[in-house]
Amino acid sequence: MTDLRYPVGKFELKTEITGGQRKALIDSLAEAPSRLRAAIEKLSLQQLNEPYRPEGWTVRQVVHHVPDSQLNAYTRFKLGLTEVEPTTRPYDEKRWAELEDGRNADPEISLRLLESLHERWVILLRSLSPADFAQTLNHHELGVMTLDGLLQLYEWHGRHHVAQITALRQRRGW
Repeated sequence: MTDLRYPVGKFELKTEITGGQRKALIDSLAEAPSRLRAAIEKLSLQQLNEPYRPEGWTVRQVVHHVPDSQLNAYTRFKLGLTEVEPTTRPYDEKRWAELEDGRNADPEISLRLLESLHERWVILLRSLSPADFAQTLNHHELGVMTLDGLLQLYEWHGRHHVAQITALRQRRGW
């Protein structure tokens, strides 16, 4: 049976990527908000409150989680550009998802936040040199990694959560 938690597979870090691969990752990040918006288009309140898998977050919680995580990613990226090998600070994403805004807020709020965040983040990313992407940080779970690695992680993250929603829609025939 396919693991419903990882519809696009688990994250796999490539130690080296080309400039073309980096551009494709940035382009994918730029498109992530519209893919998330499309994934929940025309869902009812009942469907938004359906877990994407047994004992998983609801679709609504997944939508709110994405900008929560990407905000942390953006901050981590900027710290990696401005500090010497900073260590990222963890956050309890499960507890964040259980807060009122994660459980009950209108998904449109998080979609607008994600759109603005990614617009700004992509401006930054497209301005960087290969040397900038080679800078390192100490990820609290993954250890020392380059900003190229962080880019890969958060590009995957967006695709991963959109696929959780689209896979649910496919399974349910929505």
